[in-house]
Amino acid sequence: MITLESYLAGSWRAGRGKAAILVNPATEAPLAETSSEGLDFGAACRHAREVGGPALRAMSYAERGALLLAMSTALHAHRDELLDLAVANGGNTRGDAKFDVDGATGTLAAYGAFGRELGEGNVRYDGEGVALGRSPKFWGEHLLASRTGVAVHINAFNFPAWGFAEKAACALLAGMPVISKPATSTALLTWRMMKILVDESALPGGAVQLVCGSAGDLLDHLGPQDVLAFTGSAETGFRLRSRESLLRASVPVNVEADSLNAAVLGPDAAPGGDTWRLFVKDVVREVTQKAGQKCTAARRVIVPQERIDDVQAELAAALAATVVGDPAHEGVRMGPVTTARQLADGREGIGLLMDEADVVCGGPDPVRDAVGAPGGKGYFIAPTLLRARDAATASVVHRHEVFGPVTTLLAYDGDAARAAELVARGEGSLVTSAYSDDRDWTEAFVRGAAPWNGRIYLGSDKVADVAFGSGAVLPQLVHGGPGRAGGGEELGGLRGLSLYEQRTALQGGRGIVQRLFSR
Repeated sequence: MITLESYLAGSWRAGRGKAAILVNPATEAPLAETSSEGLDFGAACRHAREVGGPALRAMSYAERGALLLAMSTALHAHRDELLDLAVANGGNTRGDAKFDVDGATGTLAAYGAFGRELGEGNVRYDGEGVALGRSPKFWGEHLLASRTGVAVHINAFNFPAWGFAEKAACALLAGMPVISKPATSTALLTWRMMKILVDESALPGGAVQLVCGSAGDLLDHLGPQDVLAFTGSAETGFRLRSRESLLRASVPVNVEADSLNAAVLGPDAAPGGDTWRLFVKDVVREVTQKAGQKCTAARRVIVPQERIDDVQAELAAALAATVVGDPAHEGVRMGPVTTARQLADGREGIGLLMDEADVVCGGPDPVRDAVGAPGGKGYFIAPTLLRARDAATASVVHRHEVFGPVTTLLAYDGDAARAAELVARGEGSLVTSAYSDDRDWTEAFVRGAAPWNGRIYLGSDKVADVAFGSGAVLPQLVHGGPGRAGGGEELGGLRGLSLYEQRTALQGGRGIVQRLFSR
């Protein structure tokens, strides 16, 4: 069995004590073990600040971009190996594994290109300057410069490749060193990626470190120049951002949390049309991809009352036909959830939804016929569609997320404002998708839904053959959302660097202020 060591202060280090066991969630066979007990996280933070930070800040944006491109190239050269690990430890189908691994290398490459575009400077101006008095000689500008601390990244179990890469890409391009802690249950993939990067991508010393196992007292070592970025549950995010040590030092904390995302069908979309087919295809993918364990998955499907029977029939047929089993077996289209705890939570959550919704297909019962899984083994939940008995009074569906292959149908009267109101009852989402070819309906819906969403995906006949789907998080656009979704913001092109930079107002003589740094 593999022992996952942490990479800290320039060397691989094993922890002491009882190790956590990583398993194949389709067979429950052990794959690896890890512990971080006894590791010196204070020394790791100092190494990042004293070695990694100065090395990165001395590099131009173009040089940092070249580093990211080298990281992407090194990982892509091991693509097949990484995909196999994602299948084994993550319960991913090969297609799901590609979604994660290719997303990681693609995001690193995208930020590498951003670095090339920024050029030879290593600080930059933010926006246009402004005259501060009657004479333009007294001038003001905003400058963006790298923070001088360490960026600690705590990532979720469901995207051990992409989650690591998308945070690291932004921090490294901004000039800030990283300590990354993946979720223990799926850390095998991140650990192997780090091995590749250390061996093959010429990382500057201290630029990237890795913690396998518990975070221990890591967060207690953070100070006012440091940053914490977290992806995971809303409850854990609340506990992290409420830590007294972080509050006292005003440590910036970015949280990207779970959310009750919605897919909304406009009243003009008719069965059989391009927009209708796109809607059905997207919803089925969002329920089954990565066994529904995506922060962007559609948990609520909001449909006009007169269309709900047709939608129910098509979704139920597609979900019931999904082949569930060990993703290493040919023909399997959906694997297990990742841990035994998630299986238990998923079954319990379906039970909660059943208090106000009827099961259309799937349900909380164990999957007995998972393809290729040993008898009684594996953490399998059937693709599950429920239908709210009364959308107007339903409440659990708007406050409890089942983090698995589960979604609930809700009827509305076709009014865009009413649809937006139902979306808003989730109290903040990462993404809502809306499917309509009616511009007036779409405009009204976006006006109502935008304050409650980090992103709105608009499906229509115009994009039916080219759209990536609402679950695809792209480096050019922001990822995050208000309220329950964590209130944070990642990616978004150069916006993603802002967490790792200090914005400083400069005021003085126009010639001096404008020429201090190249634009």
